[in-house]
Amino acid sequence: MSNISQLEDFATQVRRDILRQVHAVSSGHPGGSLGCTEFLVTLYQEIMNRKDGFDMDGIGEDIFYLSNGHISPVIYSVLARSGYFPVEELSTFRKLGSRLQGHPSTHDGLPGVRIASGSLGQGLSVALGTAQAKKINNDDNLVYTLHGDGELQEGQIWEAAIYAAAYKVDNLIATVDYNGQQIDGSTEEVCSLGDLNAKFTAFGWDVLEVKEGNNIEAIVNGLKEAKSRTGKGKPVCILLHTMMGNGVDFMMHTHAWHGKAPSDEQLELALSQNPETLGDY
Repeated sequence: MSNISQLEDFATQVRRDILRQVHAVSSGHPGGSLGCTEFLVTLYQEIMNRKDGFDMDGIGEDIFYLSNGHISPVIYSVLARSGYFPVEELSTFRKLGSRLQGHPSTHDGLPGVRIASGSLGQGLSVALGTAQAKKINNDDNLVYTLHGDGELQEGQIWEAAIYAAAYKVDNLIATVDYNGQQIDGSTEEVCSLGDLNAKFTAFGWDVLEVKEGNNIEAIVNGLKEAKSRTGKGKPVCILLHTMMGNGVDFMMHTHAWHGKAPSDEQLELALSQNPETLGDY
């Protein structure tokens, strides 16, 4: 899929899936999920080298790790609509016995999920091990990660960042969802992140910024540029400037929808702003 309008239609349907999943159980994290929709749709539908079927070793294909696992509604939707499991299974989100737990888990063997990511800060470390394993196995494919900006307040992230540069793990592209919001308020108010570009650069990373992180064309260009910088001795970091709650006007510009489900009336309003494009589950 390479047509921008097709990717946009795909993203619109994913936003509907996110809203309906969270509403059905009055639980979940719509804000960050909506903000990362365009990125994950572009990554899976346009950028990553994916092979048919799913296996845990991921040899001969690109691998993605979601580190900020609380935005599970978006990754579940993208995985289902990319063919990893039936779209109808989205209706089981967060229900008893479901494979679609509130935070992704490997316990029930959900295709597309390689690590449990309920605890923040761990995804980059896991990705580094995978990236180094690919080098050992002469596998030229890449490893991608996604992190919340608030997650960067975890010390393990920076230990991994030091390691990645020291060992020249240059087949890794780590993306930061740079929306400036976290559960208790803005990142500036809770614990300022300072200049992330300067920090990752100082840690030895090659850094690029995508200022329009909810614009699919800008994301495509940014990810292609990031890929062009791999294999040159440095890990690559993308600072993706997104809007939490993107696509639903009353969820944007605030942290309030980090972990809050819409009411019946709010769901209808949100869905009216995102017309069905690929068919609901």
